Amino acid sequence: MYGFTVNTAGDFNTALARVTEALKAEGFGVLTEIDVAATLKAKLGVDKRPYRILGACNPKLANQALEAEPDIGLLLPCNVVVREDEDGKVVVGFMDPVPVLGLVQRKELEPLGSEVRAKLQRVAEALRS
Repeated sequence: MYGFTVNTAGDFNTALARVTEALKAEGFGVLTEIDVAATLKAKLGVDKRPYRILGACNPKLANQALEAEPDIGLLLPCNVVVREDEDGKVVVGFMDPVPVLGLVQRKELEPLGSEVRAKLQRVAEALRS
């Protein structure tokens, strides 16, 4: 599996703010925010439910990964998806860094992937409704 999800309480904008704060509590900042729904509306005229992709980065851990493998940036940052289902519930999805970093096939990156996963799982638990 390449990710894990959690349902969270509140409307989309409230959930988005909660995700950002929970990430911050684990040392992550949001480097990028892609509004997929707005982009699809502007480019294709397609209406979609709210859907954002957040590019989350923990600078200390990202630096460790870059020191071990300079091209690891191809797999960074950690994507976090905040989306609204058809029933109005908000779902937050997290990229699982263990299988993603496993693509590099470098044993020394395995503990780092596990550490990032544990942090993201704590974020997910903080959001659980």
